[in-house]
Amino acid sequence: MAKRTNINKKQVSFRAILLITGLLVLISLLAMQLYIKTRDVSALTEPLPQSTIIYDRHGEVASKLTSHKIEGVSSDEIPDVMKLAVVAVEDHRFFDHDGFDLVGTFRAFSSNIKAGGVVQGGSTITQQLAKNVFLTNERTFKRKFDEFFLAKKVEKTYTKDQIISLYLNQIYFGEGAWGIKNAAAVYFAKDPQELTLGEAATLAGIIKAPSALSPFNNEERAIQRRNLVLHLMHNQGIVSLQELEAAKEEKLNLKTRVADPYQGKYPSYMDYILEEADKLYGISGNDLLAGGYKIYTSLEPKAQEALEKVYAESANFPTAPNGEVAQSSGILIDPETGGILGLIGGREYKFRDFNRASRLNKQPGSTVKPLLVYTPALEKGYGIYDMLNDSPIDINGYSPENHTLDYRGEVSMYDAVLNSYNVPAVSLLHEMGVEAGMEAAKKLYLPITEGDRNLASLALGGLTNGIAPKHLAEAYTIYPNNGELVESHAIIKIEAANGETVANYEGEKERVISKEVAEKMTFILQNVVEEGSGNNAIIQGRDVAGKTGSTQTMDNNHKATSNQWFVGFTPQVVGAFWIGFDIPSEELFLPIVPGAGSPSAKIFQQVVKDALEGESVESFNLPANLQKKQRNSNSNGNN
Repeated sequence: MAKRTNINKKQVSFRAILLITGLLVLISLLAMQLYIKTRDVSALTEPLPQSTIIYDRHGEVASKLTSHKIEGVSSDEIPDVMKLAVVAVEDHRFFDHDGFDLVGTFRAFSSNIKAGGVVQGGSTITQQLAKNVFLTNERTFKRKFDEFFLAKKVEKTYTKDQIISLYLNQIYFGEGAWGIKNAAAVYFAKDPQELTLGEAATLAGIIKAPSALSPFNNEERAIQRRNLVLHLMHNQGIVSLQELEAAKEEKLNLKTRVADPYQGKYPSYMDYILEEADKLYGISGNDLLAGGYKIYTSLEPKAQEALEKVYAESANFPTAPNGEVAQSSGILIDPETGGILGLIGGREYKFRDFNRASRLNKQPGSTVKPLLVYTPALEKGYGIYDMLNDSPIDINGYSPENHTLDYRGEVSMYDAVLNSYNVPAVSLLHEMGVEAGMEAAKKLYLPITEGDRNLASLALGGLTNGIAPKHLAEAYTIYPNNGELVESHAIIKIEAANGETVANYEGEKERVISKEVAEKMTFILQNVVEEGSGNNAIIQGRDVAGKTGSTQTMDNNHKATSNQWFVGFTPQVVGAFWIGFDIPSEELFLPIVPGAGSPSAKIFQQVVKDALEGESVESFNLPANLQKKQRNSNSNGNN
């Protein structure tokens, strides 16, 4: 009897658990439905008033921004072949899901969990539409959460045909063409309804990387991409084999563009303007995209175009052993004014992407040695030829090694920087005290934390939260600017639509180090380029100085890097470039190729050479006592 009672109790308990679980699930579903119901997605069809106009440093129109960048067309004016081409290449399950593709999302979910943030796609066309209109590109789970519910509301509010039409009216097709109407006009001088199968596939193929895949920039690559879209359409039963082959035979027959060439131009720089306006002046991106502002900037079109030219060609960048091309970002700053001349947020960058030039968080490696070790040492009276320890050390259990895995007993500061030895840098900072490095970082506004108050972080660049090219370039401006620092900035002035000035840059120069120390460090870094690891940065006929850096890793006992850096400068421009992978892994790393030099230094050389083409040749004008013949002499600290 007791046994039966226990069984009955267990059955009652199990039923209670089921009931409670069911109620919780029901409440959750009801809450989700209520939350979805409260989301307002009417802005998808509400046109916004005026474009914001961006002016370059010469006062000329450089770009235009607006959240509604297009003259919309109705669904009836967009041919089915155009809609289906986009579905085939961007979201082939579009007509089967309800705004959220569980299959695609689970495929990316494990990668995102491992990364501790959202780094991989899986977004449907509906999600992309919701994100582009309502959200930023923050790589967080909260943003994906919001994107999910917005996509659900969009699916409940609009038909599939309306959604794909709204999407085609919103997206950027390159060459200043926002929306399908402008795209058809820019590339083929047609209205959308006149597009052929081959032309529709060409436009659908451009969406992934508008600059790199534009037929105006690379016709052969655009044709390859078009043919891929056509094959996807055939594999998905959208077109017959006969239609596929006929479309592949079509010539591109490009016509003169007719859309506004300034709309959406320079997307990386425009994204940074939105970021800076919000951060420094409290003007939100949504306001700027809708308000008809005039924004005057330090943009140098020649510098920005040099960046975009180099970054449009993947062959300029190294690859991992599995063949994946590395990601990269970079920035150019005028050292005298702090004005950002140009920046690029990544390869195949699109408007509202993750801007790696300003928001990257990667360890800078040896690029911080001049800033946080050797410059403070020179300020304290050390000389560039003073001898530093280069023998094995143990500091409270920390024993750094040189990348060469050998020691020289003693080396001069000059040789330590030239060869980027680790032990002398750590020994010197330990001798001065870690606080010297912390103080230098704070004076340079580098994003350090209390967790960086150690030798590995400050002497060897193992910063806790990493760093972006913007931070490094800004810090290095003290060398060509004779020891003075000016806050880097893109925006000079913002005027509202009524002409009122609502923001004005008022930065001032701040002395960080002495002119003499800046000259000494410039001398050493110039020789890093001419004799050391920065050799790939040499620009014939121009003075160039700089420092390489990397985060080393091991793959099957072979040396490799997960991040490669170069920060360099001429008298007229400072540039910082990073190459690596957003999420390094066992397969995604950069092998060290003996004798190849720094790939980041090569990117610097290619970009800066073009950016300064036609500009006057200027010299560092270093004092006569800073000569190479003094390299092997012993100094009393005054050289």
